[in-house]
Amino acid sequence: MIIAPSILSLDYTDFRNQLEVLNSKCDWIHFDVMDGHFVPNLSFGPDIFKAFRNNSDLYMDVHLMVTDPDYFSDVFIKAGADGVTFHVEAYENMIDSLKLVRKIRSRYVRAGISIKPGTSVDSIIPLLDEVDLVLVMSVEPGYGGQSFIEDTYDKIRQLKDYKHFHNLDYLIEVDGGINDKNAYSLFKYGADVLVAGSYVFNGDLAENIDNINFYE
Repeated sequence: MIIAPSILSLDYTDFRNQLEVLNSKCDWIHFDVMDGHFVPNLSFGPDIFKAFRNNSDLYMDVHLMVTDPDYFSDVFIKAGADGVTFHVEAYENMIDSLKLVRKIRSRYVRAGISIKPGTSVDSIIPLLDEVDLVLVMSVEPGYGGQSFIEDTYDKIRQLKDYKHFHNLDYLIEVDGGINDKNAYSLFKYGADVLVAGSYVFNGDLAENIDNINFYE
């Protein structure tokens, strides 16, 4: 299981101490990019991202919640992203999504697609044999601290079954409302990566990471 703490919830008055814990306890950091248009919130630009890149060797998992993912993918790949995930809902058709997946992978960066709670797994099947990761949003994107949407389990099961049936190797990532009460179930349903923000950063960071980390 990969735990990817979302630094959207990090306490920036304690940046160095919390980053030290992340460096010792995790393999990934999840970096949410929001443009105030695709979602009604703003977050980080490349300069903040570079501060993490320059102080950590962890895998930098960039999640674009933006209207123009093509532009922002270039920005964050140049800044040092290891993986870039964008929302299929940002495009009107699968062809444009596929073009961006191929472009990201051509830069030797892992390419991921993300779906909102209202988007079905069936709608992204044309992309699944080309992506490295599928991010299932278990809350509406744009804000931290929301409650987990139970329908997410069915999507994870569908993605796992499709992956095994077609002998694919994409990672299944889940983001939103993850805590010590649902992490094990998500793991058993087939999640490979759990993004957690509010839960892990509220209290003892190291202990909270341990509470949601499971191994096969």
